[in-house]
Amino acid sequence: MRNNKLLAMALFAAIIFSAFTAGTQPTIYMIGDSTMANKKLDNNNQERGWGMVLPCYFSDDVRIDNHAVNGRSSKSFIDEGRWQRVLDKLKPGDYVFIQFGHNDEKPQPERHTEPGSTFDDNLRKFVSEARSKGAIPVLFNSVVRRNFAVQAPRNDDDEALRKQSFSAQSSEEGEVLVDTHGEYAKVPQRIAQEMGVAFVDANRITHDLEQGLGSKASRHLHMWFYPGDPRVPAGRQDNTHYNVQGAHTVAALMAEAVGKAVPALKPYIRHYDLTVATNGSAVYFSPQDAVDAAPAGKTSTVMIGAGEWQRPVVPHYKKVKFIMREGARWK
Repeated sequence: MRNNKLLAMALFAAIIFSAFTAGTQPTIYMIGDSTMANKKLDNNNQERGWGMVLPCYFSDDVRIDNHAVNGRSSKSFIDEGRWQRVLDKLKPGDYVFIQFGHNDEKPQPERHTEPGSTFDDNLRKFVSEARSKGAIPVLFNSVVRRNFAVQAPRNDDDEALRKQSFSAQSSEEGEVLVDTHGEYAKVPQRIAQEMGVAFVDANRITHDLEQGLGSKASRHLHMWFYPGDPRVPAGRQDNTHYNVQGAHTVAALMAEAVGKAVPALKPYIRHYDLTVATNGSAVYFSPQDAVDAAPAGKTSTVMIGAGEWQRPVVPHYKKVKFIMREGARWK
């Protein structure tokens, strides 16, 4: 059995190598829930999924196509035909980043799966069908919820958090991050070992991040805003979904973990000091805002996403190096 797994991994490594060397741009397809998903930018929306901003952490040699959707479980993602649409696009040498669990836990029958049975089976389906197309699956477990309460507040739908203002929840917390995922966080690693798939322990990565920051500082990763904040005037206490800062912090950590789990992708991982794009995938929407935020006394790299941009004014006491991505140019 072990020899078969080693042979399968060697064959997929050969596919990866041939895809890059042949000049075919591989695509990373992402499937998952709201913690990974792209978000609309209406009304100055501050919410971001870590998959939405992941393109800032890869070079143009890799394309990222994020199919994660708010509120989806492994079951509903399949039942709604979303997995089939991704499957139809896959070509040899592509990747599929798979992260479910948040909504598989929910009691609604259209979303609920059981660890040890239906959840496991759905992950096996993603892996085996991706491989049937010559693609390389990578399993992630769920990112943590920011739960510093002794017992997590009952929440049958993380999506409902967007409708709750700051005063709708208690802000009294302890100092120890308490798990809310249970067995759902363990299944992806088990399936990865069973099927010889690369695995990223997103649960451990985000646990260490949030616990390291502590109960107060970790609020800055999430859609946690006090009333009167101009970005979210009514305030919000959402311990599941990331804000701009949180999504970029998590995406940077995920990129590093991917480089370790999938060595073929490591040469394409990038880290910039500041990022600019029009689609919300970056921290800033204009080069001038990025320059204004750049510190004095050191050279800052500023990634400029696709589009035509007004060249910013750089003060003499700042050093800025612009990295123009594919499709980016100055007016």
